[in-house]
Amino acid sequence: MQIINNPNKSDWSQVLKRPTQTVGDIEETVIQIFEDVRKNGDAAIKTYTSKFDGISLDSHIVTSEEIQKAMNAVPEKLQQAIKTAKHNIEAFHTAQKTDRIEVETTQGVQCWQEKRAIQKVGLYIPGGTAPLFSTVLMLVVPAQIAGCKEIVLCSPPNKQGALAAEIVFAAHLCGVTKIIKVGGIQAIAGLTFGTETIPQVYKIFGPGNQFVTVAKQLATKYGVAIDMPAGPSELLVVADEAANASYIASDLLSQAEHGVDSQVILVSTSKTLIDKVSEEVEKQLEVLPRKAIAEKSIGNSKLIYVENDTLALELINEYGPEHFIICSQNEDFYVDHIENAGSVFIGDYTPESAGDYASGTNHTLPTNGFSKAYSGVNLDSFSKSMTFQKISKEGILNIGETIELMAEAEGLQAHKNAVSIRLKDLK
Repeated sequence: MQIINNPNKSDWSQVLKRPTQTVGDIEETVIQIFEDVRKNGDAAIKTYTSKFDGISLDSHIVTSEEIQKAMNAVPEKLQQAIKTAKHNIEAFHTAQKTDRIEVETTQGVQCWQEKRAIQKVGLYIPGGTAPLFSTVLMLVVPAQIAGCKEIVLCSPPNKQGALAAEIVFAAHLCGVTKIIKVGGIQAIAGLTFGTETIPQVYKIFGPGNQFVTVAKQLATKYGVAIDMPAGPSELLVVADEAANASYIASDLLSQAEHGVDSQVILVSTSKTLIDKVSEEVEKQLEVLPRKAIAEKSIGNSKLIYVENDTLALELINEYGPEHFIICSQNEDFYVDHIENAGSVFIGDYTPESAGDYASGTNHTLPTNGFSKAYSGVNLDSFSKSMTFQKISKEGILNIGETIELMAEAEGLQAHKNAVSIRLKDLK
């Protein structure tokens, strides 16, 4: 990992640069596939599944027989682990429910807000080198709690034309209405336009590679909402001289193994700790089954020394990490003042892996600096806030003149008339 000592603020943007392609580099491919899927539906889906996933399928829908086979294939201990994680995720997301908010703004003018579930949602579950069945829990559980009626799950098939048994098990356990063996850009396009077998949805959720991220952004041009731009995984750890170097190295590698375009960063006020972490990373890397992937990711990663906590915090807020781990004696300072992070992990015994799987928080988070403006997935992500109002005779008499004056000042006579005609009847 590259060690950077006390970088000047003017160089921070270069130091903190992500190892991702620009949208322009891949947008042309995404647009081309979207157009093909819009015109040719399942035929285009089949073509791109064969091209990118190396398998030709007669049907992309997971059958009841495949579901049963998957249910039997997942070991009992793993089934229990998935159920434990599901319970914790349900507990945390159920607690996010809010009651109706009702206010009488003026006597006779009643206003309230209620939540309504998004009826049709599409969930994208990455496959490839690591089928992320944990993401099924993170997306389906809050969708169910919110009350979404149609929950469509897409994930890329393996070379045998199947999904990982764990993905199918988790999807069935949580109540997915349709499981589809389609990945990549073509899955997002299918959910955007709808095909003969893929239902069109109102909002698309889930992480993915850079192509999937750009595809999700393109989907918004066709009236489909997305959770956030969630691309390659990233982690930033802040630590001081008292931190445990082996713990930190394990956390950095836990994200580095996600993919070759992942990025991990350590920011520290201790040069000694940086040296220890660098040694630990090399040692732990050697025994990882996904060493080749983690090694490339580590090449994108940085160990950054800064002089004090104030500078460290400023740099971290500038980066806006997806995952942020605090291993500092000055813990409260970071907890109280962090402004830009997707999810925060506090203390030596809170590995980022806990949030990825079973603590209860959601692991679908904004990357690439989007934590400066986006929240991670939560219960509200699956619903809309609707406002209501009911005005009595007394209420329209109380605010009628206010509306008339404002409408007239804006030159909108019909707006004024809609009130005046009522007031005339009441006076």
